[in-house]
Amino acid sequence: MPVKNRFAELLPEITEWRRDLHQHPEILFETHRTAKIVADKLREFGCDEVVEGIGRTGVVGVIKGKTDSGKVIGLRADMDALPIHEQTGAPHASKTAGAMHACGHDGHTAMLLGAAKYLSETRNFDGTVVVIFQPAEEGGGGGKEMCDDGMMDRWNIQEVYGMHNWPGRPVGSFAIRPGPFFAATDLFEITLEGKGGHAAKPQETVDTTLMAAQFVTAVQSIVSRNADPIQNIVVSVTSFETSSKAFNVIPQRVEIKGTVRTMAAEMRDLAEKRIREIANGIAATFGGTAKVDYQRNYPVMVNHETETEHAIAAARAVSGDCDEAPLVMGGEDFAFMLEERPGAYILVGNGDTAPVHHPEYDFDDEAIPAGCSWWAEIVERRMPAA
Repeated sequence: MPVKNRFAELLPEITEWRRDLHQHPEILFETHRTAKIVADKLREFGCDEVVEGIGRTGVVGVIKGKTDSGKVIGLRADMDALPIHEQTGAPHASKTAGAMHACGHDGHTAMLLGAAKYLSETRNFDGTVVVIFQPAEEGGGGGKEMCDDGMMDRWNIQEVYGMHNWPGRPVGSFAIRPGPFFAATDLFEITLEGKGGHAAKPQETVDTTLMAAQFVTAVQSIVSRNADPIQNIVVSVTSFETSSKAFNVIPQRVEIKGTVRTMAAEMRDLAEKRIREIANGIAATFGGTAKVDYQRNYPVMVNHETETEHAIAAARAVSGDCDEAPLVMGGEDFAFMLEERPGAYILVGNGDTAPVHHPEYDFDDEAIPAGCSWWAEIVERRMPAA
C-alpha cells in the first residue's frame, strides 16, 4: 500500500497516542482530558494557532502552508466515547467503568493528530489547513455546536472532509458514495395515559399496556403501508416502560421510546405525521390520551459530488482503489458541517473486527498509516504547493 513513508515511521508513536486515548474514554462533551492532549500536541507540532473551547470542548488547530493561495480546507475527527462496558480484554482496555471507545473515535483522533504532525513538518501545500477535533458525535450534536460557534466563518473554511473506520472492510481500504450517505436520525417518545387499576378488574381500567402494544404493532405500518417501497426508512421502538412493576396492577401510564431513520425529507415528514396520528388514534380508541414528543435530531449526511471525487482520487492514490459504499441508516453529525460547507465523508477499512458500538470492538492500529495518508493526500492534492 503506497502510504506516505513518514506515517509508517510514526505508526508506533501514533499507536501509543491512540491506546492512551482508548484507556481514558470520555463521553459527549466531557472530553476534557482528550481535548487537552489534542491541544498540547498541536502546539508541540508547531501549529500556527490552537483554539480550545469551540463547541464547548472542541479543539481547532491552524496549519499554514509554505505559500498562501487563500484556500482553506477543514479536516474533522470526533473525540467522544460511548457509555458501554468494554469486554475486549485488551492490554489497553478502558480504565473507566461503563465507558469505552466502541466506535473508534480514539483512532480518528489519533490519525488526524498524525496528519497534523506531518503537515506541520512539511507545509508542502499552498493554503491553510484547519484540523477540527469534535466532541459529542454520539448523540450530542457536537458538530452543530462547533458550527454554531462560528467555526466555519471564523477560519474561512471552504471545504471540509471527515472519515470513519469501518469494520468488515479490509484494513486501510476505502469506500464512499456521493449524495445522501448516512441517515437522518429522529427520536420519539410517546406517553400513553389511561386509568390504572386491579388486573382482575380490567373493566374498571383504561389499559395502557394494551394501547402501547397496539402502537408498537401499528407503527410498523408506516414502513410497510405508508412509505414508498423504494424509499429508505426504518422505524424502531426501543423502549417500553410501564408505571407499574407489579403482576396484578394495570398501569396508569406507559412510556415508549424509539427512533426513525430516513434518507429523504418527505419520508421524515411522513414518519412524524403518522407517528402522531397513530399514537393519538389508538389512545382515543381505547379511552386514553397520548402525548407525543418527536425530536428531529441529525439531518441526512449528504456528500457533495465534486468533493467526493476529490476524496476518491486521494483514496486511490493511497490504496490503489476506492469502492462505492452502501447507504448507511446510522446517523453522523458531520452532516451539520456538510450543510455549511461542501465536503465529503469517507470510510476506511478496520478489518475483521467486532462491529462498532459493540463491547468487543477495538480500532485496528494497522489502519493508521492509510488514514493519515488520506488526510495528507487530500490537502496536498486540493492545495498543491506553488
